[in-house]
Amino acid sequence: MPGADHETTLARQWELLRNHLPKRQPGRTSREIRDRLETAGHNVSKRTVERDLDELSRIFPILRNDISIPFGWHWIEGANFDILGMDLSEAVSLGLMEDVLRQIMPPAFLSALEGKFSLAREKLAALPKIPHAKWTDLVRYVPPGLPFIPPAIAPGVLPSIQEALLRQRKLAVVYKSAGDDGSKELTLHPLSLIQQGARSYLVATTFDYEQPLLYAIQRFGSATVIEEPAKRPKSFSLDVYLASGAAQFGSGKSIILKARISDELTHLLNETPISKDQKITTRSGINTLTATMQESWQLDFWIQSQGAAITVIKPVAFRNHIIDSLEETLGNYK
Repeated sequence: MPGADHETTLARQWELLRNHLPKRQPGRTSREIRDRLETAGHNVSKRTVERDLDELSRIFPILRNDISIPFGWHWIEGANFDILGMDLSEAVSLGLMEDVLRQIMPPAFLSALEGKFSLAREKLAALPKIPHAKWTDLVRYVPPGLPFIPPAIAPGVLPSIQEALLRQRKLAVVYKSAGDDGSKELTLHPLSLIQQGARSYLVATTFDYEQPLLYAIQRFGSATVIEEPAKRPKSFSLDVYLASGAAQFGSGKSIILKARISDELTHLLNETPISKDQKITTRSGINTLTATMQESWQLDFWIQSQGAAITVIKPVAFRNHIIDSLEETLGNYK
């Protein structure tokens, strides 16, 4: 009966996926897989197994090793059973994530996801008649500002950082600070990784200091795990650290920003506020912004990027700093 044949095919293919594909090269030949299926109670021909493998490889992360004859079949490196059951919504979500992550993450971070991205693309390509499978063709992520290219990371640096973080071990690194001609050898106690746009940072303490600092991963010349426990300040919390504005290259000090803003910037900030307590009042045609902000390089950069659309009123010291920066900028054009 057709129904029984269909159920038999599904059971055989499920058995093949679950138990008979190795995770690495050179893989198993179709004859070897047929013999294993026969032992498991599925009496099929070698040609049927080959047809199963061809069909399944369009949906699942399966590769044929063409290096030597007979060819072997195996899972793509990094694939695991969790993604065998990937449904359409997961494939669409991964497709959209790939579009975003490739614009902001260095290749070293993406390598671990390549198998899943490949599976998602193949799954969507195999279902062209389902409308939801076309969603990734209809949606695009465009980063705000200039589309910076992620900086290159030296080979071996990221795996060492990840291992040290997971195992809570020290790191011996060669690090070059921005603007320095030479490099320094440091011993770091890694605390967290932060992805900020296209740049990746390690939060760590060094030597016996407990003050966490940011280290740009692309500036590591090398990183080696030291088989000694890393020191982790008891008071350290990644969420508290981020809330302090440290990841924005600030002092950690909060200020109450007061500024006059244009009508266009008013519309933008009404839709996307810059703080939870943001207030914008309009009197006599003048828009006044009030917001509690972290004093930081990023705030400075944002204000100067708005040009004539914003005029800082308070704090006075911050206003004077902006004036000095703009006068210096104007001087460069004279």
